[in-house]
Amino acid sequence: QVQLVESGGGSVQAGGSLTLSCAASAYTYCWYDMSWYRQGPGKEREVVAGIHSDGSTRYGDSVKGRFTVSQDNAKNTMYLQMNSLQPEDTAMYYCKLELWIYRGHVCLPADPSDYWGQGTQVTVSS
Repeated sequence: QVQLVESGGGSVQAGGSLTLSCAASAYTYCWYDMSWYRQGPGKEREVVAGIHSDGSTRYGDSVKGRFTVSQDNAKNTMYLQMNSLQPEDTAMYYCKLELWIYRGHVCLPADPSDYWGQGTQVTVSS
């Protein structure tokens, strides 16, 4: 089992910045995807950003140019640098890990393959 712990949430004014962290317990892999999701009041959970084990990244349209996802493999930690925060960014932010492992010589999804953190709250006031 992999444990994910988010931190770094808080309250900021519009235009401010925050950096979220997602620390994972140690795991082995052949491939993984780590991503940030958020769920605002009365809204569905949406993907914010993600990073693969090869370092490639992706972003939701609403955060492109403002948020940056990165990882420190030595620390098993993923980060989300959030700049130019707006009230609509207010949400609970969760990190998710999709993990694949070697079964023999084949890279396959782990069982279970999906892990979630407990979330960290981000509140942006106008």
